[in-house]
Amino acid sequence: MYDHWFEGLADHMGEAYLNYSFTKGTEQEVEYLISELELETGMSLLDVGCGPGRHAYYFAQRGIKVHGIDISQTFIEIANERAPTGATFERMDAREMLFDNQYDAVISLCQGAFGLAGDPNASIASQDEDGVILSRMTDALISGGKIALTAFSAYFQVRYLEDTDTFFVGQGVNSEITRIRNQEGEQIEKQLLTSCFTPRELRLLAESAGLTVISMSSVSPGKYRSGSLKIDEPEILLIAER
Repeated sequence: MYDHWFEGLADHMGEAYLNYSFTKGTEQEVEYLISELELETGMSLLDVGCGPGRHAYYFAQRGIKVHGIDISQTFIEIANERAPTGATFERMDAREMLFDNQYDAVISLCQGAFGLAGDPNASIASQDEDGVILSRMTDALISGGKIALTAFSAYFQVRYLEDTDTFFVGQGVNSEITRIRNQEGEQIEKQLLTSCFTPRELRLLAESAGLTVISMSSVSPGKYRSGSLKIDEPEILLIAER
């Protein structure tokens, strides 16, 4: 039994995850975030929903001490196989993580954990589990530490809704039937559930978690930048401080 539906996807993809186009801009994303988060050699970073470790590897190579967590045991094993010095990994459910005042910075990128906890069947009044994850990310920060996370834009999702998508308006969750391949090229169809946010929702969630928002900008994978918010970019990049 899986703790989360994403584990089945990860088990099938394995290392093939790193062949997807959205992973090819990892180095640019890391370089940008090192500057925005004001990270220096020897500082510590928690990577929430680290997957097979693609961001963690680059941070570690730049002298940042990284600890990555992911709900997928398959991804954690892949991450540990070639982990560079300074990068460690463990399987953990982000909804249950307990790190108090330990890290200079915390990230959750590309719907690594934040953005995958939404439930289209939940009542509108129920607790927002993405908000729970953000609160636990905040708890992991030292005072003055910074968070970077990306969230899928509700504006973009609704504007470019595809035939295989079902958008649950009350919950802000998009259900997509997607085809995924493993290393052998075997393809299966799976349901992918993605929480989608407006900038205002992200700001309110961040403030509720005890964060001060520094910036929000519209971005695409591999094209992180400062700038304005737009409706035709898929992701919103939030930078905030505890």
